[in-house]
Amino acid sequence: MTVYVIALLCVVGLAIGQILFKVSAAEITASGSIFSPKAAIALLAAMCIYGVTSVVWVWILQKVELGRVYPLMALAFILVPIGSHFVFGERFQAQYFIGVALIMIGIIVAVRA
Repeated sequence: MTVYVIALLCVVGLAIGQILFKVSAAEITASGSIFSPKAAIALLAAMCIYGVTSVVWVWILQKVELGRVYPLMALAFILVPIGSHFVFGERFQAQYFIGVALIMIGIIVAVRA
């Protein structure tokens, strides 16, 4: 069970990394320079998070079959847009929430299989 909690933390880390990649991209666009300190910090933070989560993911795969734990990665399709709503003010249509519900059902079915 602990491995699954750590796997969920990896997914959260990857979602945070994606938000930081977008922060970096937005800052590069706003400043007009790839050398913007804010962009560089966000990019470096995202890369560090991705590095740590990749190493932890390898550890997880030593403990659990890939087919059992990989469906949890689909949670990123839910977490990243939620984060983008709060950080960037992005909006979603009703179809998005239907898709999220279908993803959640799929994750539940896959993990319990």
